[in-house]
Amino acid sequence: MLIRAGYDIHFAADVPTPMLAILSVHPSRHKDLRTPHRITTAPHVPIYDYLDAFGNTCTRVTVPPGGLTLSCDFTIEDSGQLDPQTPDAIQHPIEELPDDVLTFLLGSRYCETDRLSETAWSLFGHIPPGWSRVKAIVAWTHHHIEFGYHHARPTKTAWDAHQEQQGVCRDFAHLAVTLCRCMNIPARYCTGYLGDIGVPPSATPMDFSAWFDVYLSGGWHTFDARHNHARIGRILMARGRDATDTALTTTFGPATLAGFEVHTDEVDAVG
Repeated sequence: MLIRAGYDIHFAADVPTPMLAILSVHPSRHKDLRTPHRITTAPHVPIYDYLDAFGNTCTRVTVPPGGLTLSCDFTIEDSGQLDPQTPDAIQHPIEELPDDVLTFLLGSRYCETDRLSETAWSLFGHIPPGWSRVKAIVAWTHHHIEFGYHHARPTKTAWDAHQEQQGVCRDFAHLAVTLCRCMNIPARYCTGYLGDIGVPPSATPMDFSAWFDVYLSGGWHTFDARHNHARIGRILMARGRDATDTALTTTFGPATLAGFEVHTDEVDAVG
């Protein structure tokens, strides 16, 4: 299956404003690209990439006075299969976890394990560890939060989402990640493209999406508390401890988001 995806994102600025963007397809998906993946700028300005500590491609650019548009359009091949399901996946004792996985048990900026630990154990302590426990956390989070774009704010944490019971996909992911970590299940936050493939089309404009991975049976497994069911066509852009590590853009000065369009569609051929 082929998916054509990309975006046009415009920023307004009156003075030169440095920016860090995580808007590229994750290197793990580069082998699937069927057309070049290249971020372009209008007007043309210097731009370059580097890999961060989590293996994400980060882009450095300066928004000039008058503003800047970042654009990308590419075609990628996908298996066309639903997210893999592994109901017999086991939870590892902490002492058996790889060193690099331990990071994803710790509290982080948006995932306050200290504030939600007691809640997590009271809700899920009776559920058998492993896949069943994660599924229970995902289902509970899905029903606990009311989705709505008007509920979004950049400072909202997992604790806030739990208390307010409202949010967007990143809030679903943050809460589920936090509850998993409280139950000693390593969990990492993910962001990327997720089009309406294999599901009824949404009436809302296309956006990027957030989901999460958990470490079970020696590998990472994808879960989605926002939708609460397996999906087709995820295109990973970045992963990390939470949205701090995967922010689409971070500006170091006064710049305003003035335009935002994302597209993700199944296509028949490259072109």
